[in-house]
Amino acid sequence: MNTHFTRITSGIALLGIVLFALFLRSYHIDSAPAGLYPDEAVNAADALTANETGDYKLFYPNNYGREGLFINLQAVAFLMFGNTLTALKLWSIIFGTLAVAGMYFLGSELFHRRSAGLIASFMTATSFWAINFSRIGFRAIMVTALLSFLFYYFFRGLRTRRLSDFAISGFLVGLGLHTYIAFRLVPIIFIFLLPALILSYERFLARYWKHTAIFIFAAAISAAPMFYDFFISHPEHFDSRADAVSIFSPSINHGDFLGTLGKTFGLSLIKYNFWGDQNWRHNYPPYPILDPFIGFFFLAGFLYIIWKTVTLIGRRFRQHERDTHLAVYMFLLSSFFVMLMPEFLTNEGLPHALRSIGTQMPVFLIATLPAFWLVRKAFRSQTGSKTAFLAIIMLTLTLSALFNITKYFVFYAHNPNQAIAFNLNLRNIADYLLALPPQTNKYVISTDRSRIEGNHLPINVQPIFFFTYRKIENLTYLLPDTDTTIARHDSVIILINDDSRVIENIRRFAPDAIAETIDLHPGTQSAFTIIRLP
Repeated sequence: MNTHFTRITSGIALLGIVLFALFLRSYHIDSAPAGLYPDEAVNAADALTANETGDYKLFYPNNYGREGLFINLQAVAFLMFGNTLTALKLWSIIFGTLAVAGMYFLGSELFHRRSAGLIASFMTATSFWAINFSRIGFRAIMVTALLSFLFYYFFRGLRTRRLSDFAISGFLVGLGLHTYIAFRLVPIIFIFLLPALILSYERFLARYWKHTAIFIFAAAISAAPMFYDFFISHPEHFDSRADAVSIFSPSINHGDFLGTLGKTFGLSLIKYNFWGDQNWRHNYPPYPILDPFIGFFFLAGFLYIIWKTVTLIGRRFRQHERDTHLAVYMFLLSSFFVMLMPEFLTNEGLPHALRSIGTQMPVFLIATLPAFWLVRKAFRSQTGSKTAFLAIIMLTLTLSALFNITKYFVFYAHNPNQAIAFNLNLRNIADYLLALPPQTNKYVISTDRSRIEGNHLPINVQPIFFFTYRKIENLTYLLPDTDTTIARHDSVIILINDDSRVIENIRRFAPDAIAETIDLHPGTQSAFTIIRLP
C-alpha cells in the first residue's frame, strides 16, 4: 500500500516537473532569444532544401559538417508546421524536456530512490544552462536526453539482467552517433566503467557476456548508417572543425602540450562554479553556468564521490568486498571527465558550455547526491529534525529555480548583449523585407565571402533566407562580385554590413539614392542601413 502510494505520488510529481520544464522551454520562444544565430539558420536551410529535394542526408557538409538526425527532424517539423521559428526549435524543446524525464529515471535507478530521481529531474528542468540550450536550434541538445536514457537502460539491465534493456541501451549508443560530434566519446565511458563493473559484480564477464554481445550488436545496427557514410561513402566527413582547434595541433599548443592542456582543463572546470562561458549565446557572462545553490551541491557531491571511490577500491583489494556503488561512482566520474574532453581538448572560446553539454547528465546527478542525503537524513530523523531537513532542501531547490528562471526570462532575455549575440539585426532585416510592398524590388547585399553555404549564400544571410523563405516576392541576394542589374526605381537595397564603399558605388549609378538607418528595436544595437531608389 505504501509502495503503491509512493509510486503514484512520484508519478504525479514527475509529471508536474516535466510539464513545468516544457513550459520553461517553450514560453515566448519567438522572442527569447531575440534573434536567430546563423548556425541555427543553416540547419533550417538544409532542412528546407531536404524537403524540396527529398534528399535527407545522414551528414550535412555545410557549416563545417553536422550529423543529420536533428536536421531531418527539423525538416519534418517544417512539413507539419511551416518554416516558423517555433517549428525550427520544436525538437530542441522536445529533447530538452525529454532530458528532464530521462534524468528522473536514471537518478532513480542509480540511487535506488524515486526522490533522488525527482531531485535530478527538477535540477535539470530549472537550470539556466539546460533551459538556454533547449531554446536554441542546435543539435547538441539531443545529447543529455540520449545519455540519460541509454544509461538508465544499461544500469537497469545490470539489475534485472534483461537482454531487452541492454538492446535498448546499445541501440541508443549507436543512435547517438547521429546527433553531435561529442557523442563519439561515449564508448570511452564504458571502457572506464568496465573495470569497476568487474570489481563490483561477482563473475561479471561470465554472467553478462550475452548481455554485452546484445549491447554491442544493437549499437552496431543503429550506428551502421553513420559508419558507412563516414568510412565508405564519404570519408572526408570524418574530418571536422575540431581539427583546427585541437590542442594536439602544434599551431595551437606551440610546442607546450602539457601547459596548454593544464590551461584548457582548468578553464573547463571553473565554469561550473566560478567563471563561466563568456559567449552570450551559451551563458550569462561572467557568471558560472551553475547557480550558487546547485553549484555548492555539485562541489560537495564531487568531493564525496572521489572519496568514496578511493575508499571502495581500497576495501575491494584489502578486504575483498564487492559494492555496486563503486560502479555508480566510477560511472559518474568517468562520464563527467569523458564528456568534458570536447571542451578541454580544444583551445577556442573557453570556457565553452556548448562543447561540454554532455556533462549535464553527470553534473546534475552528482549535485543530486548531497540533496538526496538531506532527504534521507530527514526521513531517518525525529519529527522536528525531519521538518527542518525537508524545509532546507525544498527552500534550496525553490531558490535555485527562482534564481535561474529570473536570470533567463527577466535579465538575459532583455539584455542587449543577448540580442547582439543572436543577430537580432538580421531578424529585423527580414521583418522589414516582409513589410515592404510585394512589387518593390528588394536587394540584400552582403560583403562576407568567408563562408558560402550550400544554398550559395553567405553565413550571415542565412537567418534572412529562413525568415523570408517562400514568403516574399522580388527579392535578390547580392554578393560583392555579383553581376546583377539593380532596378533604378521602386527599389530598396539593404546592407547587412554597413560599408560606405557600397553606398558610394550605388550613388554613382543612382545619384538620387537615399540612405537611411532603420532601427526596429532601439537600444539593442540591431539597426541596419537601407538605400532607397525612388
